[in-house]
Amino acid sequence: MKKLSALLLLIFTVSFARAQSHFGKQIDDSKAIEAKELPAKMGDKSEILAKVTGTVESVCQVKGCWMKVNLDNGETMRVMFRDYAFFVPKDIAGKTVVFEGEAKKTTVPVEHLKHYAQDAGKTKEEIDKITEPKNELTFIANGVIVK
Repeated sequence: MKKLSALLLLIFTVSFARAQSHFGKQIDDSKAIEAKELPAKMGDKSEILAKVTGTVESVCQVKGCWMKVNLDNGETMRVMFRDYAFFVPKDIAGKTVVFEGEAKKTTVPVEHLKHYAQDAGKTKEEIDKITEPKNELTFIANGVIVK
């Protein structure tokens, strides 16, 4: 009986460790492109619909209301969530995610950049250095899978 219990516990633990967490709209990971491929896929378009996979660089530490995903060129893309309808866990930096929605080329105003820096836990000195808007690739996700 002890061996059976131990085996069941092991199976449950392995299954739980491999589980994926879904946030927002239920999506799957089929046909997702790598985050590093997104800028080229967009070309000269200002917005496109896409399903993307990548590694989380950082997450809003206030609520989990945005995450930054690595683009593998030293840049990151901010991923926000449609209509502020869902959040992701604040401890997923380094994890692989899949997200689906709309990629946009935008100019982020200084006040938003300062707000994001505050959410990320930056110091007052770091926040005060933000004085110019920034052209960024951003993403509005309908759904997210954390692997």
